[in-house]
Amino acid sequence: MSFDLSILERGCEEWNVPLSSFQKEQFIQYYELLIKWNEVMNLTAITKWEEVLLKHFVDSLSITKVMNMNKVDSLIDVGTGAGFPGIPVKIMFPHIKVTLLDSLNKRLEFLRKVCEDLKLGNVDIIHGRAEDIARKKEYREKFALSVSRAVSRLATLSEYCLPFVEKGGCFISYKSGNLHEEIKDGEAATAALGGEIEQASKFLLPDTNMERTLVLIRKIAYTPEKYPRKAGIPAKEPILCKPKEKIK
Repeated sequence: MSFDLSILERGCEEWNVPLSSFQKEQFIQYYELLIKWNEVMNLTAITKWEEVLLKHFVDSLSITKVMNMNKVDSLIDVGTGAGFPGIPVKIMFPHIKVTLLDSLNKRLEFLRKVCEDLKLGNVDIIHGRAEDIARKKEYREKFALSVSRAVSRLATLSEYCLPFVEKGGCFISYKSGNLHEEIKDGEAATAALGGEIEQASKFLLPDTNMERTLVLIRKIAYTPEKYPRKAGIPAKEPILCKPKEKIK
């Protein structure tokens, strides 16, 4: 099969990310593994080559619009699923120590195979729920950057992701659609968790009318010990009330 990489090439050009021949081969290998494993487990509903390039690979790399990834040394991808955005980011920025976290072990078997075949070093693959893993000393507030393309609302995602971020670091949430109310509702949660919404960058995927938004939350204070709450509670009872006083 011949793979036309023009969509990926245009996307990388748009995001100002140099793309080498070796990296192109890695993306092809990644796609082939994704399709092969998707036949026996539910990894993604998007399987056409062109759509994977655009909606998974290019979309994952859009993070460069709001973050200089050359200056990031550690990243955790919370609820990574089939490895988006963590694996595309690792391919393009191999210096970053990447941690992939997911609650479904079968997906992690796939990710181990991807890292092995693509020769991606310095990648940790962790099985567990964010609420549990973020309470472990070796992961709590240890990362310069936390990312997630999960579909949960921002208030819930903040409780999953901000406890992993070191003070001064960032959590970036990949979003689409009208986010005005979601961002407004998420302000209380981010403040309670030691974060502050710094920007919401809205854009179109290259050569499309598909709207995307990257919400960048800066970690300005340590997360109180009571967060995250027990597994399941952040989704059922998101932090929505404004805190009585600002965290220092």
